[in-house]
Amino acid sequence: MKPRSSFDMGFSLMELLVVIAGIAVLVALLLHVLSGAQAARARRTACLNNLKQINLGVHMYAGDNGDTLPDTGIATFITYKEAVKSYVGLHGPSSSQDKVFACPADTFYIDESSLAYVLRGRHEQIAYDFSSYAFDSANLLTTNYPNFAYSGLLPGIGGQKLSAINNAAKTVLVLEASALLPFSWHQPKSPAPDGWPMFNNARNMVSFVDGHVSYIKIYWDGTIRYPNGCISIAAYYDPPTGYDYKWSGN
Repeated sequence: MKPRSSFDMGFSLMELLVVIAGIAVLVALLLHVLSGAQAARARRTACLNNLKQINLGVHMYAGDNGDTLPDTGIATFITYKEAVKSYVGLHGPSSSQDKVFACPADTFYIDESSLAYVLRGRHEQIAYDFSSYAFDSANLLTTNYPNFAYSGLLPGIGGQKLSAINNAAKTVLVLEASALLPFSWHQPKSPAPDGWPMFNNARNMVSFVDGHVSYIKIYWDGTIRYPNGCISIAAYYDPPTGYDYKWSGN
């Protein structure tokens, strides 16, 4: 019998081309995943830097106002920007060009009245004072929002003395507004089967009273209902043990 040549025992040209094509596809997919991961990391880094600047601005504001944190009324979580923006180099009316207040990942938000996704950034909206970031001031709420009514004392640090806050390393100061509900701009999810677009352990960028910024999980208990039947939001209660933050300053 005639022995097979080394060429006969190897891959044919067609088989080699198929293998090479397969490898090329895998490399392309890997590069796409790595590119996406790098872009997401770049967005989080930009957001981290924004929050550090705003956090410093809030501290400077407090230093010029008797050690007192912003209190601009029930909507301080939004309107604090008007009190502190000059400390981050912004002057004149707010606009969508206020880059330090714009998270690059902020491309959608949840409408508080309809609980529906809106495919537009908060930092593009005059209703949110062109800002992706919120101040921890639920304690200043005195009226009910349509779907988030609550009767009782809420946590938060609006109008409090900065030096009187306990555990500054865990107390929230300014954060991505998506954390209030919560949902996540960085790891979005589709609405749950029950229809709520919020979800437990949504990851958000959060700055703390001591000045540091972390990318953390936000606790939400979707089973809580208030007397009028409305669901809770994350900023209405401190999380259980095991989470790296708290809303209250005590």
